[in-house]
Amino acid sequence: MLLSIQHADAAYGGDTILKDISFDVREGEKVAVVGRNGCGKTTLLKLITGEITPPPKDGNLQPAIVKTGNPTIGWLSQMTFADEHATLGDEIRSVFAPILKMKARMEELLERIGQQADEKLVAEYSALEERFTYLGGYRYEKDYELVFSRFGFTPEDEGRLLSEFSGGQRTKIAFIKLLLSKPDLLLLDEPTNHLDISTIAWLEGYLAEYPRALVVVSHDRLFLDRVADTVVEIERGKLTRYPGNYSNFVKLKKANYEKQMKDYLAQQKEIARLQQVAERFIHKPTKTSMAKSKLKQIEHMDKIDKPEEYDLKAFHTMTTPARESGNDVLLVENLAIGYDEILTRVSCMLKKGQKVGVIGGNGLGKSTFLKTLMKKIPAKAGKVTFGHGVECGYFEQQMAQVISTKSVLDEFWDEYPALTETEVRNILGGFLFSGDDAFKEVSALSGGEKVRLALAKLFQTRPNFLLLDEPTNHMDIVGKEALEDMLAEYEGTLLFVSHDRYLVRQLADALLIFRPGQTEFFPFGYEEYERTYGREKLQTTSEVWQIDTAVRNGRENTGKTETEAPSAEPVKNAGNPKGYNPGKEKAKMERRLARLEELMEACDVKKAALEEQLADPAFASDYVKLGEIQKEIDALSKQADAYLTEWGELEEKLSAAQTV
Repeated sequence: MLLSIQHADAAYGGDTILKDISFDVREGEKVAVVGRNGCGKTTLLKLITGEITPPPKDGNLQPAIVKTGNPTIGWLSQMTFADEHATLGDEIRSVFAPILKMKARMEELLERIGQQADEKLVAEYSALEERFTYLGGYRYEKDYELVFSRFGFTPEDEGRLLSEFSGGQRTKIAFIKLLLSKPDLLLLDEPTNHLDISTIAWLEGYLAEYPRALVVVSHDRLFLDRVADTVVEIERGKLTRYPGNYSNFVKLKKANYEKQMKDYLAQQKEIARLQQVAERFIHKPTKTSMAKSKLKQIEHMDKIDKPEEYDLKAFHTMTTPARESGNDVLLVENLAIGYDEILTRVSCMLKKGQKVGVIGGNGLGKSTFLKTLMKKIPAKAGKVTFGHGVECGYFEQQMAQVISTKSVLDEFWDEYPALTETEVRNILGGFLFSGDDAFKEVSALSGGEKVRLALAKLFQTRPNFLLLDEPTNHMDIVGKEALEDMLAEYEGTLLFVSHDRYLVRQLADALLIFRPGQTEFFPFGYEEYERTYGREKLQTTSEVWQIDTAVRNGRENTGKTETEAPSAEPVKNAGNPKGYNPGKEKAKMERRLARLEELMEACDVKKAALEEQLADPAFASDYVKLGEIQKEIDALSKQADAYLTEWGELEEKLSAAQTV
């Protein structure tokens, strides 16, 4: 055990946040800490670092924080800059001081051993060499170059003074120092904030291969899936430990809740039956002993507690648009966007019911694109055409920054005065503003609560085309999953900007990818995007990056090897732009048709295997497992239908092209 916290409390602002908790970290373990905003995740990290000391208790069970040996603990907030006038290169290389000191001592010892053999010197050298290797002494220069470049710095930046860098860049510098210091226990609080997708992908691989212990707090569910091997949930001041990654935690939590509730209800039913028997016969002389035995039976039961309310709430609202749009929703033709200068040009076409995710690095024009579509800023050139009957609903972060002394109830009601109070309360309840929450002052709401209020207003208009700019910003994981479920049920067309890859993976059936100076419309989902670009663009080095197991399994099931790239290619422009090559387009469609046939066959193989499991007598009474299998079968059927539809459309296009 590397570190153990026992019987600790922690308070904030007079309120006890964590109550009598126990928390362990083993060597090499990767622990994700999850829970709602304000539940105590950062407080737990402060307990680990010693920034917070648990108060003493009455009685014998006193709080204790026990460490094995003297492990180094690294946390971003503790990474400081000693000299603002130091260069970037010198500041980062300062973390190698212990390694360089060891290296100098080892060289000195080798020289002395060469002159005169001495067992003590040899023993000292061996111990130093072991520690030197553990700290990465033989590869620290390579590590420096790798991490330095992955965080977006160039060789020219090495000579710049720290004082010349922005706040965001200084945070990245501190992060680089933290990673290169390689502590025995690495603590990370929202490490993916402000990182682009390629850097996050690199960081996932780096941390998955990190040979020491890690405790991470993050709202990035895909990141947690790929890094964590243990999840600790904080809920109502208590800690519960689950094996596996985030997705496994979600399944286990739900299964545990359902099992406990089932067992609790069964026991309550049995208790009621025994009590009924006892009450019926307790006053009959010939049955008294039997009645008493029933009461004793109840007394001696190991009582099962009723499980606390399962804290994964969902949004509820009308997800059917008020009016249907035409089949063609949006046509963007060579649209030049930007403020003073053109950032990029965009071409794409959206059909009714599509859900398109807009992804890419910061500052490349994603939000600018949505603002241009909504005429918040003028287009530099090009054309935007909305289809027949399209009614837009637009969300941007500024809409969630409202300052008002009104209550949540009045803020919403003033915008929709024709509704009754009951209707308003029901709508707000659907966005998790129930009970007293509806009377909170708007200005006192958290960032996530303001986003929910803005979305409640937006959905009440029941548009058939939603344009959302980072809708999950400031939301905790529960809020993200609630919104995700609602958007999945939304029957209109969706265009959304998001850095939340898990959300993009779950919702998007096509992507608009922003890169420096160019955009690409990719007509498939995020998993296909990773398959296409994973090795070329997202993967960094084989030493630190491992392709996601699900992706790897998907290729094996379709008969592909890991090194084979799928046949799908991005559609760089819509509407036969300059450089359009009919022969190339025909070949592209033929490759995609072949790929779709492989994917449909793979779906059939997987479905057949799952249907065999469904008929297996071993699972006959395991309703949780049966439900999971059926859910997978339904998802595969839906996916196969989508592939078949696309196959039919491509076949028609190919036939038409051949007759021209």
